[in-house]
Amino acid sequence: MQIHHRHSWNLSPAEAIALQKELRTEVVSDRPIDLSAVHVVAGVDVSVKNEQSQAAIVAMTYPGFLPIETVLAQRPTPFPYIPGLLSFREGPVLEEAFEKLKSAPDVFLFDGMGIAHPRRIGIASHMGLWLQRPTIGCGKTLLCGRYKNLAEEKGAAAPLIDRGETIGVALRTRTGKNPMFISPGHLADIETAATLVLACSPKYRLPEPIRLAHNAAGQFNP
Repeated sequence: MQIHHRHSWNLSPAEAIALQKELRTEVVSDRPIDLSAVHVVAGVDVSVKNEQSQAAIVAMTYPGFLPIETVLAQRPTPFPYIPGLLSFREGPVLEEAFEKLKSAPDVFLFDGMGIAHPRRIGIASHMGLWLQRPTIGCGKTLLCGRYKNLAEEKGAAAPLIDRGETIGVALRTRTGKNPMFISPGHLADIETAATLVLACSPKYRLPEPIRLAHNAAGQFNP
């Protein structure tokens, strides 16, 4: 798959933050996804073990969730774990994985944040600028913002608000389980992002494409 190389990954944390502030002006987070045109959805995740990072991308049919393609890439982990700078830890290995992808998914679901990020450019937004396709951030834990009055049943949603700005939704993808934190990455909006993630979560808390990508990323060869 063709991707748009935007910058070097060899940056200090201070340089990475400055770059995020520059790139966030390019992120489009108010464009509805045409859900009727979505036929292939990909899940994206990265696992780290012994300072090796492994990226997995799983492309699946939508709405049938039949796997089409799984690609893996592995390389040394290049950047420390710093909240808010996940892109610089996972971006290099994701870049390798995206280049191996033969299919062209209509939407990418990331295990990580979109604009629900202190500088409004989580990994789904950042890599969306490289992919130039709709991307959605699906966070398992809250990075920033607050929500309230979230019912327990599957499908319940509450606005995620940070400094007076709505940056996503807390979405209950399974009754009685902790919510997912959904936000547009790039070329998406909050409403259609949440609708698609819920549709991609027929059984488990994790959307099916991310669940399979998570499993694949965690299987390191000896």
